[in-house]
Amino acid sequence: VQLQASGGGLVQPGGSLRLSCTVSGSIFSISAMKWHRQAPGKERELVAGFIISGSNTYYTDSVKGRFTISRDYAKNGAHLQMTNLKPEDTAIYYCNADQGQDAYWGQGTQVTVSS
Repeated sequence: VQLQASGGGLVQPGGSLRLSCTVSGSIFSISAMKWHRQAPGKERELVAGFIISGSNTYYTDSVKGRFTISRDYAKNGAHLQMTNLKPEDTAIYYCNADQGQDAYWGQGTQVTVSS
């Protein structure tokens, strides 16, 4: 399983970005898709995720109401729509796919929120 993340960039506070994660390879038993982020000097944190077979989604408290995770059926991946971005959202964002007990990661995409 290979993951490719894209869509990061520099945006002003209050702006929006849409991250995309494309999944290729043996995708048939992927059970969950998630977005994580890691800011400088901080640990990686789970931002949002969903279970492939269900309808529930998860958001960390700091992004609720601002970020939306969705499934990309065409590219077997996921999007993360980010609105009302804040400087504290600055981080490298990683997409992750779970397959059984294995976890696969993309290369990360930088999001910088600054005026």
